[in-house]
Amino acid sequence: MTIDSAEPYDMATWWSKATGWPLGEDDEPGDDEIMLRTPYGFMLLFIRVPEGKTVKNRVHIDVTGSGGRTRDQEVERLLAVGATIFEDHRRADGTGWVTMLDPEGNEFCVCRSDAEKGLPG
Repeated sequence: MTIDSAEPYDMATWWSKATGWPLGEDDEPGDDEIMLRTPYGFMLLFIRVPEGKTVKNRVHIDVTGSGGRTRDQEVERLLAVGATIFEDHRRADGTGWVTMLDPEGNEFCVCRSDAEKGLPG
């Protein structure tokens, strides 16, 4: 998955903190392309582009809490590392999700964990 970015290294570093996925071994500040390697057989490639984000993303990442964190704990953790809440779709019955923005304004959603949904982990 490729993500356009004004500052690829900064964005990849932020997403690395958000996901725990490592940057490529040879990636450095100032590079025009930075790769995050996921444990799922795909990569996130951040590439430098001159124009900023102007419309809603057509593709976005959904994340859930890991390490036993709930959706709400994951939202708080991501706020602490620089994300912002864009739209809060949490419902009183515990369902729903939170749409957040990364530091460059790209949308992503934080969903309930499998445990919160009553699914085996």
